[in-house]
This record gives sequence, structure tokens and C-alpha cells, in this order.
Amino acid sequence: MLVSADLLLYYQRCDRRAYLDVFGDRRQKDPVSDFLLELRQDSHAHRQMVLAQYDYRRPRWSRDDWLGGTEATVDLMRQGVDCIYGGLLTAPWIPGVTLLCHPDLLVRETGTSVFGNWYYVPKEIKFGKRPKLDYQIVGAFNGLVLSLIQGVWPPTAWLLLRGRQPHLIDFDKRVPEMHGILADCIATLREHRTPELFLSRQKCNLCHWYGSCHSIAESQHHLSLVPGVTPNRYEQLRSMGIQTLEALAAAKPTQLKSAFGEVVGEQLSQQAHTTYSNQATPKLREIHRLLKTAQQQWVDVPEASVEIHFDIEAKPDIDLDFLLGALVVDRATGTQRYFAFLAEKPEEEQAIWHDFLELLWTYPDAPIFHFCDYEVKTIRRLAKLYRTPSRRWKPIVDRCIDVHWWVTETVVLPVESYALKPIARWVGFDWRDANANGAQCICWYNQWLETSDRSYLEAIVNYNEDDCRATFELKTWLAQFLEPFYLEAISPSAIPSPSA
Repeated sequence: MLVSADLLLYYQRCDRRAYLDVFGDRRQKDPVSDFLLELRQDSHAHRQMVLAQYDYRRPRWSRDDWLGGTEATVDLMRQGVDCIYGGLLTAPWIPGVTLLCHPDLLVRETGTSVFGNWYYVPKEIKFGKRPKLDYQIVGAFNGLVLSLIQGVWPPTAWLLLRGRQPHLIDFDKRVPEMHGILADCIATLREHRTPELFLSRQKCNLCHWYGSCHSIAESQHHLSLVPGVTPNRYEQLRSMGIQTLEALAAAKPTQLKSAFGEVVGEQLSQQAHTTYSNQATPKLREIHRLLKTAQQQWVDVPEASVEIHFDIEAKPDIDLDFLLGALVVDRATGTQRYFAFLAEKPEEEQAIWHDFLELLWTYPDAPIFHFCDYEVKTIRRLAKLYRTPSRRWKPIVDRCIDVHWWVTETVVLPVESYALKPIARWVGFDWRDANANGAQCICWYNQWLETSDRSYLEAIVNYNEDDCRATFELKTWLAQFLEPFYLEAISPSAIPSPSA
């Protein structure tokens, strides 16, 4: 069995991925997305920038010939070259297990090893900005493999991060942790049994096994598809004998509240019932509370003569908002008109910001709907960046209404996620490009800058317009859904039930 540094890295993130990378059917892997390809390109550019600071030699060996790669790398180490890039090291560990690592750099330092009065220290070039724990564990693993080759542990390993000073890995902490993770990884692979799946969108969305795992989870009505079921809560539910959506929906609310607390227990109970029945469920207590406060006027918004639905496409890594999109719905004229304020070059951001403000002030009384708080944060950021007078932007912030906040506060939906796409699709809206998303728009924008092919801009604008229209459709549905509860709340005879 061959255990590599990459395998150990992915094992820390998901034991199932590591297992499938070794034993899975490669025909079931997802194709590489444009966004992932771009990440790899950016990572390569960062690597080249770091390497420009080193005078290195590179071992020559044939692809997949790890024995030859080890021989070539060790030969350079015996020669005592100052820096080695792209080396490969393998060493036997326990019976039947060989360890393999690809340290980005091996840097010679003065000391004692099997080679003479020098030894090597590994350095990993990472595109990330933070010294993540899984990076540090891999650094410790590289130290282990290197120690088996040169007969002495390096005192440490280094992470060369993006936009940060080199990070020194604390071997006293990380080596014992690495040994434990390595032992668990080997045991998992030796079991020859596919580990339990658990879908976590933040961790899984770039994994090439995501489509396969999601299909299995859907067929099983897996609890990880239920919003609010975290890995820890999932294990606790399993210990309670609750392993299916049906069982969770049938569980007594008092049982769940006892296990998870009043708030979380009620949320899990409501979400399970809603998902199992595939019907929206009102949060009656919250509706009565919200609609009896100063916020109750929100439900009157559908009667406004004009409303605006706002969405942004951006490159957050460089603080660039390159498209400010707005759908203006005019009920008096029965029209809907979409406006795309697009920076064809990054330096045009200021111009589209001012043009966007002009549109909003054309309709000074129109409420501005958006999904999540990024749009409001962007208004504040652009106003500060371009020194916009407060009278021009603060009243606009006051007009902003977060549809996502209202959805999550007032209703439980039978969706896997409370992001815009799954919710809007549940209420019946479809995007023209079913595979498009914000990450893809970033790729399209970069491709536009590289090629001047306007089809990329057209794809971005179409996607943004669909996002604006999805927000409109969702807000319309929600207003209609809330209307009877609003009428009940403002009725003089209405008395909210404490147990609702």
C-alpha cells in the first residue's frame, strides 16, 4: 500500500474521498470545473513567483516512476546541492505500507545526516493565505519521510503562503497529531470498506466525487442533506438510533430538544417534518413577532409601484465588484427592465458604481431587494472607497431588504440548502444556464480579460439577470405565503399561540 502526502491531506478533509481516490471507479469522477482549473492556474503562478527566489536543481525522472524519482532525488541530496525542487521521496514504514511525499523544496542546512555534515528541511508552497492544520500535518508527514531517508529529523518544516511570511511548523505539536492521522488513514484503507458519506457543501463542492456521493445521498434521503444536521449532530442522532429522514421526522420534539437544546432541537424537528412532507412550514411564532414590530410594513412592499432587485458579480479575492445588476419592476406600467452595470475593465468599477447610484435615485422610494448581506456590504465598501457623500448612499442602505433573512426567519423549506438556487428552484424558477454560478462568472470574467471574447460577458450578464429575477420570484412567493399570517397578526382578535 502506498500512502502519499496528497492522500493524507485529503484524508483529513474526508476519509471517504481518500478511500475513493485509491479504490473508487474513476469513471464516476466529476469533470474538472473551470473554477478549479483557474485555481490551479493561480496556484501555479504563485508557485512560480516563490520559486523565482531560489536557485534550485530539479531531479529528472519519468512520470509515475516513484522508485526512479526517489533515486534521482536522493542522488542530488548525496551531492549536497543547496536546494532541490520537485523531488520525490519514498520509504518503507510498516509491513505492507510505503510512504511517499513530493516536497516542493528541499533546502540544505548545516548539521549531521547520513549524507555528511548537512541535512535537508522541507518547504511547501501553498496558495492559501492561512497555515491550515491540514497543511501543517502534511508538513510533518514530509518531515517523517525525509527523516527515513536522511537518518535524522529536520528541526521543522515551512509553509510558503500567499501574501504572508513563511510559517514555521511546530513539530512538537504536529508530529504526534500526524502519527495518529496516518495510523487512522492506513486502517481505513486496509478495511476495504467505503467510509460513511456525509455531504458538507463547503468541504465537498470542489471534490471530484461530489456528484457520485450526492446521488447516493439523494437515493438514501441521507440526513446530511437536511439543513442543520452537522457532522457532530449527525453522529449524535445516530447514537440515538435516528439514521433516516423518516426517523428524524418521527422523533418527538421533546427528545430532540433534550439532546440538542430548545432552539436547535426545534429547528431539527421542523426541518425534518418539512423535508419529509415536501411542503413549506411557517414559523408562526416568528411571523407574529416580526409582523407585530416595526418591520411589519415589509409585507406591504408588493403593493409598491416600483421595486428593485439587486445582485452583484465579484472577485472577492481582489475586492473587485465587476457587475452591479438591477431588475426594476414597475407595477404601474406592468414592465420589468434589467440593468447591467458592467466594468469591462477592473478600473471601471468606480464608473459603474456612480451609474448604479443614478439608477437607484431615479426611483427614490423603491425598496431594494437582495439575497444575503453581500450587497449591502458592497454598497458600504464602494461608498468608502470612492468617497461617496453619505447622503448619496446611506438612504439606499435604509431601503435594502434581505430576502434571505426573511426566508430563514419566517419559513422552513424542503430544500438541501438555504442558498438562492435551491430555494428559487423549489418555488419554480430555472436559470437559463443550469450549471452557471458565481465561481463560473469569475472564470468567465478572467477569460474575457484574456481574450476580449464578448460571449463571456454575455454569459455573466445573463446569469446575473437570472439571479435578480430569481430574487424577485422568491420574494413574490414569500410575500404571498406570509400574507394570511400577516392578516392574522394585525387582526385585533389575533392571539399568537405560545406553542405554535
